[in-house]
Amino acid sequence: MAAMATHVITGAGSGIGAAVARRLHARGDQLVLHARDAGRAKELAAAFPGSRTLVGDLADPDRLSWAFSHQSLPDRIDSLLHIAGVVELGPVGELTPKAWHQQLNVNLIAPAELTRHFLPQLRVSQGHVVFVNSGAGLTAHAEWSAYAASKHGLKALADSLRQEEHANGVRVTSVYPGRTASPMQVKVHRQEGKEYDASRWIDPESVATTIVTAIDLPRDAEINDLTVRPGR
Repeated sequence: MAAMATHVITGAGSGIGAAVARRLHARGDQLVLHARDAGRAKELAAAFPGSRTLVGDLADPDRLSWAFSHQSLPDRIDSLLHIAGVVELGPVGELTPKAWHQQLNVNLIAPAELTRHFLPQLRVSQGHVVFVNSGAGLTAHAEWSAYAASKHGLKALADSLRQEEHANGVRVTSVYPGRTASPMQVKVHRQEGKEYDASRWIDPESVATTIVTAIDLPRDAEINDLTVRPGR
């Protein structure tokens, strides 16, 4: 990817998203960091000096387009990195519609809406869309139904988008990390009733390396699907 590229990133506040943002910020690229509210936007702007912020609630994708219409957006976008996500475990017999809606909205519908919103710029730049999926997007286990459904749907979104936009020069990559040492993993362990040991899981920096590799790949090639598993 060319120097001084512009990246729109969701989930830059922690975990994999923060690791990717740090990597791209350190090399001088322009960042547009999504935040759920103005307070979070202020925190991100302070953490990544010179970056821009974009405020909108991924849990309410119906209002994202309205929210963005009241903000200044970059003219050029080279990559759209969908890294934000939420998880709520539970058996099918107990998960409420609220739990389903939240995970489907944040993990699937919001990425689709953000992609729709930024596709015109991505077509002009022949840019890249990266969906940070999950091992749950390939295999669903007990008590992971809603999260896995959202991530299986995200795979379908990426696969369809790749076929639709290939002729426009837009590259699409899905990354399927295994368990990664992040705040989300702390929550998962708490829900599972297990003790959390970060050293057992993938460092977010390692997943960030795979994402940056995908977007930096020369134009003659495209990484479609990349599975990242714990090496320990």
